[in-house]
Amino acid sequence: MAKPLSVDLRERIVGDVNNGVSRRGAASRFRVAASTAVRLKARFE
Repeated sequence: MAKPLSVDLRERIVGDVNNGVSRRGAASRFRVAASTAVRLKARFE
């Protein structure tokens, strides 16, 4: 089972997406699955 992501990492991923980086780009930068970035962004909206 995968480890949970820290709150800090979640906020940084969402912050990147809010600043114009694609969800896939942010996922790649922080080495998480693209689906994770998509779900996080949807959750923070």
